[in-house]
Amino acid sequence: MPVAEPEVGLKVLKGLARERSLLTALEIMRQEVGPAFQITLPGFQPAVLVGPESNRQILVSRRAHFRSRGPGDPVTKLLRHGVLVEDGEAHDLFRAQMEPVLQKPQVVGHIGRMQQYTDRVAQNWRDGTVVDMLVEMRRLALLIFMGTLVDVEFGPDMERLWRPILRAIKYISPGLWIIWPDMPRFGYARALAQLDDYLYGLIRERRQRVAAEETGEPSASTAANATDLLTPMVRNPAMTDDLIRDQILTMLIAGHDTSTALLAWALHLLGLYPEIMDKARAEVASVVGGEDITLAHVDRLEYLDTVIKETLRLYPPIHVGNRFVTEDTTISGYDLTAGTRVMASIYLSHRDERYWDAPQEFCPERFGPDGARVPPFTYIPFGGGPRVCIGATFAQIEAKVVLARLIQQFTLTSEGRKVHPYMGATLEPHPGVFLRVQRRAGPR
Repeated sequence: MPVAEPEVGLKVLKGLARERSLLTALEIMRQEVGPAFQITLPGFQPAVLVGPESNRQILVSRRAHFRSRGPGDPVTKLLRHGVLVEDGEAHDLFRAQMEPVLQKPQVVGHIGRMQQYTDRVAQNWRDGTVVDMLVEMRRLALLIFMGTLVDVEFGPDMERLWRPILRAIKYISPGLWIIWPDMPRFGYARALAQLDDYLYGLIRERRQRVAAEETGEPSASTAANATDLLTPMVRNPAMTDDLIRDQILTMLIAGHDTSTALLAWALHLLGLYPEIMDKARAEVASVVGGEDITLAHVDRLEYLDTVIKETLRLYPPIHVGNRFVTEDTTISGYDLTAGTRVMASIYLSHRDERYWDAPQEFCPERFGPDGARVPPFTYIPFGGGPRVCIGATFAQIEAKVVLARLIQQFTLTSEGRKVHPYMGATLEPHPGVFLRVQRRAGPR
């Protein structure tokens, strides 16, 4: 596996000093060394692989040679037996439990609630003020996830659990634990315990409601709705409270944080490129007009779909696929020994000049009918193969509904503040997305 020469290492250090981003270092390594290289830091020596063939082998043809997480990683400690960190039969069983609720026929039933939550968040925006869309989209993503996929009204608990959720995200974000797995992790216990208390309380309450329903007792709740994730798990005798907690926490953290990043980046880019915003607004006006958004509208918002796809290309929320080699294997001609951490860089694959024209540019048209085709596994914002993101359909419908509603209702103008990608649990815009909001006149 190629490693950087000393002069390349110097370029990397200069890039890090200038941009303060590991992504910059990876881009320099990719340019100077090639699509496969090894980082050589004390305690941290992953193999980084870029390109469709490596992606295909890691995600599909040689996936049996990898496991998804290291036992010492904080994400494994937090999510325990969550579907994201399980492998093999356990992963398949948990996935099969949740997949029916996340397929399109079930997801489209939530479009009305997605719009309602969007309106609820936006009703607090005062005309002419600057709003941080990173914060607002997190609020919205939490309301939508909990309201639709858990069937719980999260609004009353939002402020109380805001900090614990952010602490959970921080807990699993990249940090010194990567090179020092046994490092002490102070300041997290109380916040994570608060989150656990809330989730176990939801599980107890749902068990009580389901039991009441099964005995014929009347219930004013819609908790038995089969379109949420929690109710089928409660009804499954094989799912203990601990296992249910692990799946719901996994979906809560991974699901809402990825949606937050996607929506915030999309709004940032639309604000940064007024001509693209104008095209999206014209389409929303033509397709939706002043009506409430329906599935028929969502399916016809083709240009907005290209905006979302291009946002995911430039800034994939999950920007790297981490794997650990379980047995010696070869990927794209490079030998990897058991125990090696492998980083399949989605971010770099999406900006690979071998396959993308002007890869650094924001150009939604590349995903339109006249756009150039790229090889399979070149574009993988939701991963690929049997472990493709379980919430991909939900996320894409959610993004269309939210963005269309905001474009329909508001004029959003960028304040021109510099934004750069921050590698947290997801790839998010830092320090935020600051847009000036003005409600648009017109029919409702």
